[in-house]
Amino acid sequence: MPEFRRGLVIKNYSGFYYVQDESGKIIECKTRGKIKKQILSGDNVEYTPLDSNRAILENILPRKNELTRPKVANVGIVLIVMANDKPVPNLPLLDRLLILAYYNHITPYILLNKSDLAKSMKAEWMDYYEKAGFHFIRTSIKTGQGIHRVRSAIKDRIAVLAGPSGAGKSSLLSELTEGQNIKTQEVSKKIGRGKHTTRHVELYPLAEGGLIADTPGFSILDLPSINSQDLTHYYPDFNDKMTKCRFGNCKHNKEADCGIKEAVNNGEIAEFRYENYLIFLEELIANERCYK
Repeated sequence: MPEFRRGLVIKNYSGFYYVQDESGKIIECKTRGKIKKQILSGDNVEYTPLDSNRAILENILPRKNELTRPKVANVGIVLIVMANDKPVPNLPLLDRLLILAYYNHITPYILLNKSDLAKSMKAEWMDYYEKAGFHFIRTSIKTGQGIHRVRSAIKDRIAVLAGPSGAGKSSLLSELTEGQNIKTQEVSKKIGRGKHTTRHVELYPLAEGGLIADTPGFSILDLPSINSQDLTHYYPDFNDKMTKCRFGNCKHNKEADCGIKEAVNNGEIAEFRYENYLIFLEELIANERCYK
């Protein structure tokens, strides 16, 4: 019986799957047709070598997670990119992306990019996330600030980028991959937004270790199917404040003696962060009513 070897799918193209083996070599693979699941970039697989450069892909190993848009598996870290300015940070989007990351068991890192620009007011508000203990890195392509820290965070993991158009995702991607023939998005001066240039998902290896997807993550921004009562599970900065709630099932909305509302009043939780929470809570409650 032939011995299977293991590797990681980094891209698929025209029916071929390109698998990185344990030494970093890329093997071109075809399937026997017995694999029923769609094979994704990021999949850990088993294959049978045919020669030094070709193989038959035999099995997909169990996935840690699987994103729909982009189609990529086993993501370990999402870099949520916001800009100091041009455009100003989209804080509701940031909070939504944090929920999606935690729901998919992905570690989020918040990157405040374009740190060489003067801070907008909303960029000042983002200081809250750093003080609250989130992974937070200030970055700049122009000055190189924070790039080494980002590389270190990605090491030994699969990373995706997420965030609004124009925040600098593609420029960061080009910097991290040291220009491995990846097209970058240019900001349109007319509308101040990025032009979409990404294609199929491909994983690019970084010199320090780890891989990064060439397509932004979390294209679908609907909240996941979670119970409204469980929303706070995806708010790590709320955890220690909830112990002061009078009711065990407190949703931190209209209830009296609420530790979260007290923390907002005391400035321990940012008011904008709580307001976004209430918007998401109502969204989940409305969805629950629809399915009753």
